[in-house]
Amino acid sequence: MRLLSLVFLCILATSTAVFARAQAADQPQRNQYRTGASRGVVREVVVSPEVHPDRRITFRIRAPRASEVNLSFGSSEPQPLSKDDSGLWSITIGPVEPEIYEYTFTVDGLRVLDRNNPNLKTGARGLSASEVEIPGRPPRFDEAQDVPHGAIHIRTYTSTPLKRQRDLYVYVPPDYQKDSQRRFPVLYLRHGGGDDERNWSQSGRAGVILDNLLAQGKAVPMLVVMTNGHTDGTWAGGSSPEGMAILEKELLGDVIPFVEDNYRVLQNRDGRAITGLSMGGGQAFTIGLRNLDTFAWVGEFSSGLVSDADFDLETHLPGFLSDASAVNDKLRLLFLGCGTEDPRFQGQLDLIEVLKEHGVNHVFVRTPGAHVWKAWRHLLADFMQRVFQQKP
Repeated sequence: MRLLSLVFLCILATSTAVFARAQAADQPQRNQYRTGASRGVVREVVVSPEVHPDRRITFRIRAPRASEVNLSFGSSEPQPLSKDDSGLWSITIGPVEPEIYEYTFTVDGLRVLDRNNPNLKTGARGLSASEVEIPGRPPRFDEAQDVPHGAIHIRTYTSTPLKRQRDLYVYVPPDYQKDSQRRFPVLYLRHGGGDDERNWSQSGRAGVILDNLLAQGKAVPMLVVMTNGHTDGTWAGGSSPEGMAILEKELLGDVIPFVEDNYRVLQNRDGRAITGLSMGGGQAFTIGLRNLDTFAWVGEFSSGLVSDADFDLETHLPGFLSDASAVNDKLRLLFLGCGTEDPRFQGQLDLIEVLKEHGVNHVFVRTPGAHVWKAWRHLLADFMQRVFQQKP
């Protein structure tokens, strides 16, 4: 009897609890969520970087437990930040010239990005720096302006020699959508050793530069194809003879056919150009000049390969120097460019002397700057104004 009573009491308690929960569920629930806005509470937002009208820049980072914070800005020496009572570190620099700059913080010896800034420099090894842009008055040649804009397409193709899927970026000019019958020339643009297929359109502003040149009537409407210049993510994979042979096979056998199958482009040598910077400059120079039946316009910017004291044209381009007249007949443009403060500059001058000695027609453009994007954006703008034009 006692056992039955206990069972009855348990059933009764359970039923009561279930009834109570059901009854509570029928009652309207009170909203407990609060943002603080109704009470005038405002969360502190750290603004960094802050670009002032006089072209000074203030950088800030919250690190209350740090004992030392420094700013590395462009090519300048690291500069110390000051800390306030709340643990916010800051520094104001400048004024600086209108340009796109890279920077990082060092917090107690640890290099970090600016978490308050969404503008980041990407590359083959991930995020490498934060970026800040100082607008020009009037706007810089590589600054987005109120002009017709092209589009950037991200496409995937199969790399036969690498046996995997790869991405490429394609800039399509504004006129591409306006004239469905027209075919456009193509510039194959290659990146440097620390970058990937994204960087010419992001840090290099290739599409912005061409938008502005087209609006001014200074360039021919063209597509710009930007591929990954690494075979395995390492510098050697894009610079060694074996790596460049793989990339050449991929470009000729996979990339160009993919572009010509999917876009309205000219499918002849006069409608194809190739250039690049640093590692990609060496790729463009050698691949382009080895394939003059494919490319009529060849360039390189600040290539370490061709600037090396041990670089030998005959080794990389057998027979190239033996018949300059044949080369000159095929080449519409051979373009070389470098920053005057780049360690590769003297090597470029040495290569030019070899070309002159053998009578190979070429154009050499020097621009202020070191081995940096500032120089390469200027060189790209110059190159874009020469390709697909009448022979210089």
